[in-house]
Amino acid sequence: QVQLVESGGGLVQPGGSLRLSCAASGRTFSLSATGWFRQAPGKEREFVAAVRWTGGTTYYADSVKGRFTISRDNAKNTVFLQMNSLKPEDTAVYYCAGSRGYFSFSNYASRRTYSSWGRGTQGTVSS
Repeated sequence: QVQLVESGGGLVQPGGSLRLSCAASGRTFSLSATGWFRQAPGKEREFVAAVRWTGGTTYYADSVKGRFTISRDNAKNTVFLQMNSLKPEDTAVYYCAGSRGYFSFSNYASRRTYSSWGRGTQGTVSS
């Protein structure tokens, strides 16, 4: 079992920044990658970004490329999502997710790839 706990959400004005953290505990050695998804009211949960624990390869949704950066701290079993130039449409609950199985460019954006999920943290972009 892997437990994931998100933190760092909040309210920010358009153009501002937020930094989300995802702390993993339990059988963290079993994780191949960790990702971030988000869900806005009335919409489906969508992929945002992911990072491999070994090698550090990163993956991004087109909507956040150039604005968001995902990184990891292997020693602390923590993944970060730095979100810059935020827009109102970035408002959502942000979920951290862990993958323990096969992970590649072909499946990194699918929710089915991830077996462990956090409870989410709210990020609101509004003036």
